[in-house]
Amino acid sequence: MNNPAVPAAQPGGLPAGIPARVGVLGGGRMGAGIAHAFLVKGADVVVVERDEASAQAGRERVESSTAKSIERNPQGGNLDEMLSRLTVSVDYAAFADRELVMEAVPEDWTMKVAALRRVEEQLTPGTVLASNTSSLSVSGLAEELARPQDFIGLHFFNPVPASTLVELVIGKQTRPDLVEQARTWVQGLGKTAVVVNDAPGFASSRLGVAIALEAMRMLEEGVASAEDIDNAMVLGYKHPTGPLHTTDIVGLDVRLGIATYLHEKLGDRFAPPQVLRDKVARGELGRKTGKGFFDWS
Repeated sequence: MNNPAVPAAQPGGLPAGIPARVGVLGGGRMGAGIAHAFLVKGADVVVVERDEASAQAGRERVESSTAKSIERNPQGGNLDEMLSRLTVSVDYAAFADRELVMEAVPEDWTMKVAALRRVEEQLTPGTVLASNTSSLSVSGLAEELARPQDFIGLHFFNPVPASTLVELVIGKQTRPDLVEQARTWVQGLGKTAVVVNDAPGFASSRLGVAIALEAMRMLEEGVASAEDIDNAMVLGYKHPTGPLHTTDIVGLDVRLGIATYLHEKLGDRFAPPQVLRDKVARGELGRKTGKGFFDWS
């Protein structure tokens, strides 16, 4: 997939359409990556976390990611200048002057609804609130908010700085002009948007999880080893990584949560295989714990 041409710069050096002031709720892997993506394009970025320890960890993730990007591309900007535009806080009021706020908390319905409501309380009408959810209903989340027309799904992919795809998910009440505005943001980030009407799993998670679950069933049935199943997709279908390797990167717990949700909404074809349930129960969650379908130690 080719990247679109980046729009011409606005006054102040921002690519056309990039919000000047961006907020990110959650400084984990995805939130830090989203903050990085906007930071390197010239936006002023506020990251809000739940407590001081999490805020410090979030700051370190963003700083480390940004520093590595400058090491890879010394012409990409000045690190000190970029980091001068980063604020990390535990106060939701820091979102009050933002033009766009991205929610990037874990895929838990209750947690997301509570977080989105707290953010929305700080925003003026017309300020855009977006979720990075990979599977939960954007329309359903919007119904929990006071201004559902200003809410949209912007599903970034891991790792955010390197990924060229953003899934733009339209809720039933999302105002039409917001869709085009969001396209412009994605283009300004140097990424490509795919536009999807809200449905369980959207397009990417639904397809990706379907392939991964079938790969797990094949492993359970002894069809082939994890390495050979993955190589079949990498070499035969030109996937950059195999479905089991990708599951390890995403996190087996994350995949189990999405599969459970899709099973509930779409039926037995998304029933989580026992091997996935067993590994999660043992704490074998993939790269982040050192072991999943592969050994990462």
